[in-house]
Amino acid sequence: MAVILIIAILLVDQVIKVLVKTNMALHESIRVTDWFYITFIENNGMAYGMQIGSKLALSLFRVVAIGFLSYYIWLQARQKARWGYVVCLSMVLAGAAGNLIDCMFYGLGFETSTPLHVSQWVGMGNGYAGFLMGKVVDMFYFPIIQTTWPQWMPFWGGEEFIFFSPVFNFADSSISVGVVVLLLFYRKELAKLSLKRE
Repeated sequence: MAVILIIAILLVDQVIKVLVKTNMALHESIRVTDWFYITFIENNGMAYGMQIGSKLALSLFRVVAIGFLSYYIWLQARQKARWGYVVCLSMVLAGAAGNLIDCMFYGLGFETSTPLHVSQWVGMGNGYAGFLMGKVVDMFYFPIIQTTWPQWMPFWGGEEFIFFSPVFNFADSSISVGVVVLLLFYRKELAKLSLKRE
């Protein structure tokens, strides 16, 4: 079940990314509704465009983390852990692997995306960057939302707040949903994290 879920998430993630990268110029935006746009951006960093340290170090960290998480999921499946726990871990793993695929292969095989040029596949080794140095493709954008807290709210009643939504991808969504559900419903399992077989 975990393997099927991971493969399904990876397929959906990569199909969306390749379609966006090969059909949209960098920073091009397609309005779907007033509150949802497909906006093509690329980033060097972690989920939601954050960046910590060098690109190579980040990519190598992803490889190691995915390796440990894969082993841990295998252990949990053998120990017959709750299926929801394995599903959430698989979602996190698939999301991390989806973004790692971008870093590993997009730089090797795609042209550079620019605001004036739609990138195309140019064959392995002829792309814009080396192995593990490719950029992550993001596209889902929910514009700035401005709201007013209800009057009865303590401290903030009646004040206006602006929430900014970053541009993200399907892999980021998979990681976020998996982590939130883990924190809400599987804290007991998280408290006993271990790579031991017993």
